[in-house]
Amino acid sequence: MNYTDFRPGFKARAATAALAVTTAFAVVSLGLAAVTSAPAQASDTSSAVRAALKARLPKTPIDALTCEGFGGLCEVVSGSTLFYVDESARYLLVGRLYDMETRRDVTAARLLELNPDLIAAGAARAGGDSKGQEDEPANAPPAKVDLAKLPADGAVRWGNPAGPKVVVFSDFHCGYCQRLTGELAKAGVQVEERPISIFGAKSRALSEAVLCALDPAAALHAAYAGEAPQARPGCKPKGLDANEAFAKANGFNGTPVLVRASDGAVLQGYRPASEIRRFLGLTPSKGGQ
Repeated sequence: MNYTDFRPGFKARAATAALAVTTAFAVVSLGLAAVTSAPAQASDTSSAVRAALKARLPKTPIDALTCEGFGGLCEVVSGSTLFYVDESARYLLVGRLYDMETRRDVTAARLLELNPDLIAAGAARAGGDSKGQEDEPANAPPAKVDLAKLPADGAVRWGNPAGPKVVVFSDFHCGYCQRLTGELAKAGVQVEERPISIFGAKSRALSEAVLCALDPAAALHAAYAGEAPQARPGCKPKGLDANEAFAKANGFNGTPVLVRASDGAVLQGYRPASEIRRFLGLTPSKGGQ
């Protein structure tokens, strides 16, 4: 395969994605020497990777590149094409990236963000040649949800009250949910966190304790730190059943899930502060990507 100009057409992308479903991903070595070691700062890392890619793939436009939240890989957007490279830009991966902790197809979610008309299962454009396209998974979360169906209770509110509001479906035993709280704080947004029990009874019990605490916001952060919040005696939290019914109805099978309060747009999985700010229509914070 010649990667001098990495911009496959519709049939090539559809064939690549179909193959990737069965093989998870294909690793393509570019056979070039590694560039300098990745700098500690994420922005420096992205700049180094971008420079290396320009040298290795001079005819491939790089529309976006981020090295945060992909387990040591960098995500590269080129037109409607998505691929991954390591931080030395020596290895290029084409196919599906799966997050085993959140049980999420990271690539499919990102392709839908980049092009809402894309059929995620077949990586083919809607309105194009329908032959050979796979149907969209029946349980795939919608691009938007109706938050009006949720009751006022069942949520912990924290963050910047003056910032734009984001509703977060989380599980206090989810490692990426814990990491997300730091990014939400850095993003300076108003958070309405709604716990759901992805990990079963232990998650449900912890959610009840948080919602029944004297200070639910403090209890939320304590729960993520591995501490057991003290619940008010006799408290029976309301809203948890509604949270879980809402999540099930909308195909939220993993956490975290972010929902933009202004219009119900859905963004799945852990995201860095810069991406959260873009999702909510804010300019990137100083030093963000």
